Amino acid sequence: NQFFFFTCPEVIGLKLSGSIPEHCTATDLVLTITRLLRDTGVVGKFVEVFGDGLNNLSVTDRATIANMSPEFGCTVTYFPIDNRTLEYMQATNRSKQQIEIVEQYCKENLLWRTGKENITYTKVVALDLSTLEPTVSGPKRPQDKVFVKDLKNKFSEILKSEFNRKYEEKKDRKEYAWLYKGGSGTEFTFDETPVQGSPQKVIAVDDKLRSVRIKQANKEFVLSDGSIVIAAITSCTNTSNPKVMIGAGLLAKNAIEKGLRTKSWVKTSLAPGSKVVTRYLERSGLNEYLDALRFHTVGYGCTSCIGNSGPLPPAIAKAVDDGKLITASVLSGNRNFEARVHPQVKMNFLMSPMLVVAYALCGRIDIDLTKDPIDFDPNGKAIYLKDIWPTRDEIQQTINNCLKQEDFDEVYNVIFDGSEDWQQLEVNLSENFEWNEQSTYIKEAPFFKDIKATPEAVTDISQARVLLYLGDSVTTDHISPAGSFKETSAAGKYLISHQVSKNSFNSYGSRRGNHELMMRGTFANVRIKNKIVDQEGGYSLHFPTKKVDTVFDVAMTYQKEKTPLVILAGKEYGSGSSRDWAAKGTFLLGVKAVIAESFERIHRSNLVQMGVAPLVFMNGQNAVSLGLDGSETYEITGLANGLTPHKILDVSATHPSGKVTHFKVTARLDAPIEVEYFAHGGILQYVLRKRLEEQV
Repeated sequence: NQFFFFTCPEVIGLKLSGSIPEHCTATDLVLTITRLLRDTGVVGKFVEVFGDGLNNLSVTDRATIANMSPEFGCTVTYFPIDNRTLEYMQATNRSKQQIEIVEQYCKENLLWRTGKENITYTKVVALDLSTLEPTVSGPKRPQDKVFVKDLKNKFSEILKSEFNRKYEEKKDRKEYAWLYKGGSGTEFTFDETPVQGSPQKVIAVDDKLRSVRIKQANKEFVLSDGSIVIAAITSCTNTSNPKVMIGAGLLAKNAIEKGLRTKSWVKTSLAPGSKVVTRYLERSGLNEYLDALRFHTVGYGCTSCIGNSGPLPPAIAKAVDDGKLITASVLSGNRNFEARVHPQVKMNFLMSPMLVVAYALCGRIDIDLTKDPIDFDPNGKAIYLKDIWPTRDEIQQTINNCLKQEDFDEVYNVIFDGSEDWQQLEVNLSENFEWNEQSTYIKEAPFFKDIKATPEAVTDISQARVLLYLGDSVTTDHISPAGSFKETSAAGKYLISHQVSKNSFNSYGSRRGNHELMMRGTFANVRIKNKIVDQEGGYSLHFPTKKVDTVFDVAMTYQKEKTPLVILAGKEYGSGSSRDWAAKGTFLLGVKAVIAESFERIHRSNLVQMGVAPLVFMNGQNAVSLGLDGSETYEITGLANGLTPHKILDVSATHPSGKVTHFKVTARLDAPIEVEYFAHGGILQYVLRKRLEEQV
């Protein structure tokens, strides 16, 4: 029964005009908006969409946009209510009476869009829908917008700038001479007498694009930098939008009829956003064509988009690791942060379900689908994207024929019943949860351990060490990954010590009820880059002994020494999913403060609510400009006396050389209630103490 507090936000108006071109989708629109609003800067703000362009956007199109608000950086993206809203209500089987009430209520309360509103926004950003082009985003962030026509060149640039490899055209690669003309590879051999299905040789030198030849029972193929190894129509708002889902099915149908097939090295999946989607795909017969391209339905919920793709086939996994290949995934989800989709895949591109199918057909990212053929039919005729792209009329006609109102009632009326397996679970009813000490999935968390009736006084931070020194755009996936992990990781070693086999590890996300495992997974992303160590991944340095170990083990060593910890970071710290364990894990590792150039809204709030101080460098300053390298010991003063929202604190960083750097930071406690949460050690302790007070 506690109040919910928030600071009054600025409201950004997003003005849309025109209509989406024939060859574009709502996904192209939302990826364009993501880049536009990231450039605008909308963290902590509301975004209200208005303009004549709304006439041409269905509710499912609007939902596709609103669902990516975290990727925009804003708190919420919302739309006014109009006739398109009523159309959606009718299509989803709402009663006539309910529809009439919504219309009347909204008109009476000035919530109905007339197009004549004169609303004052903090700022207006405009976008003409007619200027859209086919778009993807990647390889690391949703705002990394790339036109489909530019993706090949972008890949070439990234290959050179980030991996120091020179791009070679597919027709010029040595693998072709070897594979088809009997040439030989020259670099290194994985196996002198390779078993069936294992990689053979790498045809590359260190500064050129790499390729690996793979021979299997009935086929052999070459995997290269830029090869797509995962293609997922994955569960998110995109996969509840009939236009792009029917579109993907029609594109699959057209591809099959042209003789095209998904490349054998691409791992495919389909996770519809609703069982209603499955119904209209089956009713239209399009599911058969998606199945033929191996886009089988794998389930409903978070799949590849959060790392639940499962392992790559063994031969491909070995080729990627041993050849150090820069492979790609394509998916219709919302997020593509490093190592989120799969730890072995270094490039991840967001796109519409239709483009996911198209790229699976060609099997590589280094192609210009606007002018290069996807593949050749059995007669050797080149097939282009335009040859299989369905028209808008075809899509709409299929929707009209196959999307039925009754599907929504029949599916959602039983949504909470669960499956037969769920219904047969035996549960002991009791007021208190019965803890199973042997469980590696659910353990009693220590957040209330030794809690006192009144909070202890807030103290300054003294003699703190840096656990991690990070750069810009560190996401909550970097901080608390949700996907799979290896037996050599801290989490893997923990499970093995509890007699859990590797095949039963599951994922971080599935074990989020076990704080012991989640602590070990905090900052364990295989792509995170901690500047105080030379290796990539979840490692840190214990400065007193100069020992490099996992972040978890270093943090535990510091805890034994009663040494508080801080984190240094750049801009947009904590972007991405809300991921509560990103803050919980940070707290349990003993981190007292995060000093960054800027924070994403949700993670900043979560840090405060876990009793970790989010501190921001003064404008124009950062760890680099101040000459910090992470080896210093830190004193942070001003927390103990008169803590207020946005209070300026003093920091002194003492380098091992004896040099002392003094600078100021702003405490990002944005409201009096946040100061109170922080003073209690976090919102959990605050709520518990308030409840106890009410019972006295």
